[in-house]
Amino acid sequence: MKGILSQIKNNLTKEKFSIGLDIGTAQIKAVKIRTLKDQVELCAYAIEPTQSNLGELLKRLSGGDSVVDCVNISVSGQQTVIRYVNFPRMNNNELRQALKFEAQKHIPFSVSDVHLDGYILKDDLPDNKMLVLIAAAKKDLVGQRLKLVENAGFSSGLVDIDSVALVNAFNYNYPYKERDELNAIALLNIGASVSNLDVLAQGCPRLSRDMHIAGNSFTQKIADIFGIEFEKAEQLKINPQEDKANKIKAGVESAIAGLAGEIRTSFDYYESQGTLSVSKIYLSGGGSEFGDLRSMLSHFLNIEVEYWDPFKNIKVAFTDTPGIEKLSAVSKELAVAVGLGLRSA
Repeated sequence: MKGILSQIKNNLTKEKFSIGLDIGTAQIKAVKIRTLKDQVELCAYAIEPTQSNLGELLKRLSGGDSVVDCVNISVSGQQTVIRYVNFPRMNNNELRQALKFEAQKHIPFSVSDVHLDGYILKDDLPDNKMLVLIAAAKKDLVGQRLKLVENAGFSSGLVDIDSVALVNAFNYNYPYKERDELNAIALLNIGASVSNLDVLAQGCPRLSRDMHIAGNSFTQKIADIFGIEFEKAEQLKINPQEDKANKIKAGVESAIAGLAGEIRTSFDYYESQGTLSVSKIYLSGGGSEFGDLRSMLSHFLNIEVEYWDPFKNIKVAFTDTPGIEKLSAVSKELAVAVGLGLRSA
């Protein structure tokens, strides 16, 4: 996998234009990022249906006024895995040599079938240990994504995993040193078919998993309740009719309860390791925009839940009011794309 996890934070040393490309099951989300020294700037963004012509989208996004150095892409779902493992303390070269042998103990795939990488998160654990993030993705999945970009006429910069890109975007915009946290926090990115969950302690990821209760699950509940087609149920979810609002809420509530159960299981596992408890969830993703989702999750989990802004510390190149308002309306959908755009090849 091309440089996956080679950096959690971007090293901004020279002007660079990159595109973060998040290809979901329902939509393509992309951002064009300019970096120079200590400044990061959003030049453009796009959200289109997944069936859209990727080449045309990337050409439109890249413009013609600058060179795009790379298109960074990501993968997620059942063909990917992230594990957090304690290794004996070693340097990066030694980790590279040991990774294949050690990883096979912790991932559910044959190492010959995956692109594999690791990143040292903490090298100062007791007993001469260090914490390593191990990531693996099936070669077929990665190859398909790379081919999409290459067929569109662009060069791929690196491949990441959605959950790691999410951490990258969050930590850039909400640095741990600026947050007053006594406990761990969680990031929950709800897409159409997959929800990404990360648990962070003092800014360091400690647990990541993908869950298959997401926006489409909410839509399907609505479709079942009213006996209508999925596409009509999606429109009803986005724009609920007043006389149907209570019925929609009741139906979606059962799906959200299922998602909350998955999240609670993850928190219980994390907290069983004798670490900090999770006291707050930060929400993102297009599937998180259902009106009562935030309050429902907070109720089921008895935890504070709030949305976060993927552009909080990123300068926006366009300043016209309609453009800013449009970005504000869709910003939650761009979190993974932003994390990819911040990465350097």
